[in-house]
Amino acid sequence: MIRLFCVFILFLSVSLKAQTGGEEVFQFLNLPTSARQVALGGEVLNLLDDVNQPISNPSVINEDLDNKVSVNYTSYLGGINIGSLSYAKTISRRFGTIHGGIKYVDYGSLIGADEQGNETGSFGASDIAISLGYAVNIPNTDFFIGSNIRVINSNIASYTSTGISTDLAVLFSNPYKPFTVSLVVRNIGVQTKSYTGTKEKLPLKVALGGSYKLEHVPLKWYATIDNLQQWDISVANPSEQTTDLEGNVTEQKIGFIENSFRHFIIGGELFPESAINFRLGYNFRRAAELKLQNVRTFSGLSYGFGIKLNNLKFNYAYSKFHSAFNTSTFSLLIDLNRRK
Repeated sequence: MIRLFCVFILFLSVSLKAQTGGEEVFQFLNLPTSARQVALGGEVLNLLDDVNQPISNPSVINEDLDNKVSVNYTSYLGGINIGSLSYAKTISRRFGTIHGGIKYVDYGSLIGADEQGNETGSFGASDIAISLGYAVNIPNTDFFIGSNIRVINSNIASYTSTGISTDLAVLFSNPYKPFTVSLVVRNIGVQTKSYTGTKEKLPLKVALGGSYKLEHVPLKWYATIDNLQQWDISVANPSEQTTDLEGNVTEQKIGFIENSFRHFIIGGELFPESAINFRLGYNFRRAAELKLQNVRTFSGLSYGFGIKLNNLKFNYAYSKFHSAFNTSTFSLLIDLNRRK
């Protein structure tokens, strides 16, 4: 009863409705921050043994994550730094486990200018979100439901914006079956304070993901259908536009099949339960939007590895975005229950 009450409290924020007006704000909430996540394509939902996963899917919170902590860092484009911190703690066998997470983006020093383009000096910008999550097993089933509550703060020079959001998720997991399935609804909430008085929507996202472990091969597959809240997510790639002899420009036309593929992210993990793991992922949408004509950019591809030593695990990921832009992500996981 206590656990169900806790989940109920977390679910209360479902009633919050996003405000209208403007583009979506707090886009950083959907950025992956852990190296394992990035290496598998950036949108995996079913990493049941990873303390970073509950930030994007709270239904995976379980006692196996007890007293584990993870620190993650990405050096992004243009001096932008992205990071996160995750920690889980089992309160009691009866109550269960809670998860806390912090995600931040530091945009570095930016150059300001007035309406005429005259420089006015430099300014800073940053985003941060702090979340608390909890999950519970539906009695006599293999289904788990979970929720995060999150407070958000964003600063651009002297302007500040705040918000509150929740994630809702359901997981099917049976230890005797080789597959798991998750459905997640993220960023349901409101911008409680806007930058200039105009409220904006939060970046709502709905995703369905699954994993499958092969029986006789040390390989685990992951697949995610992303952005289910919006069917048409196609954006024309400027590199694919054509110009005729009269200078008329024709933009890329994106059909039903191509748009469908843009919802998919796939990944594979070799030796998932060993001390050394190898990972590979592919994001179809990123590949389509960032490719160049007649140039192999390998956009959408990501890969990495993990090395475990006693109570420590180091993960690394390299993600291909464009021929002029790639990122490296580093993660350090520590099991505080285990002695060296």
